[in-house]
Amino acid sequence: MEMRNQSEMTFGARLMTALACFGRALANPEFARQAAALLRPSPPPAQPRPVELPPERRHAAGLAVLSLLQREGRLIDFLQEDVTAFSDAEVGAAARVVHGGCKKVFQECFTVEPILKDAEGAAVQVPAGFDAQRIRITGRVAGQPPFQGTLKHHGWEATAVRLPAVAESLDPRVLAAAEVEL
Repeated sequence: MEMRNQSEMTFGARLMTALACFGRALANPEFARQAAALLRPSPPPAQPRPVELPPERRHAAGLAVLSLLQREGRLIDFLQEDVTAFSDAEVGAAARVVHGGCKKVFQECFTVEPILKDAEGAAVQVPAGFDAQRIRITGRVAGQPPFQGTLKHHGWEATAVRLPAVAESLDPRVLAAAEVEL
């Protein structure tokens, strides 16, 4: 019997091959094992695992913003300092420096707008179907919206985000290098 590509084999040739395999599998256990292996479905191709980045690399942009807040406003120094020993005037003076530098970084990285445009203290109506993530109801809540109330805080939403890119060669965990004067 002439063996051709299986797609080219006639029905008769395939039937003869199947009968021969049947007989041989009954007579030869090793052949039966090999045939059984050929008949098992092949496993799906392995999907490459996504590369799991370490937390400092995954959050590098956030760490870069913290680094900028330290560089421009000395925020980490201020927060790490125990200010209880300082007078209110000294803390206030330090807060002005921190505020100015941090505000600069904040404005470079984010654009924010009030969620509600009314002035704080204004009477506002909260409509039915309001978004509880955008408006938090406080005080005595009774009944169903619409609610009438006083705006205590207008809320904030980010309308633009410009986070700094961090080069792969930099360690994003270094928020401020140690300084040594010689």
